Amino acid sequence: MAGSSHGHTPAAWTGVIIAFIGFCVAGAFMVMAQPVGFWVGMGVVLLGGVVGGIMRMMGLGQKNEHPVHQIAGQREPAGAKS
Repeated sequence: MAGSSHGHTPAAWTGVIIAFIGFCVAGAFMVMAQPVGFWVGMGVVLLGGVVGGIMRMMGLGQKNEHPVHQIAGQREPAGAKS
């Protein structure tokens, strides 16, 4: 995946950061035996996915022009030069 720039977009980073914060909140409240706080943290985790998806729809995600997303017949041959 390193060759495809997978996840190196503002949408991906924002979604993951929000989800990570929610995970930390849920974990802390789980240790404190506070179910309401745990579920609030889980809600924040889901919010991270929603925010990332909205940002992707706004054009801040991975572009489909990347070679990984192209059909094999539409790619240039490996040795071809323009």
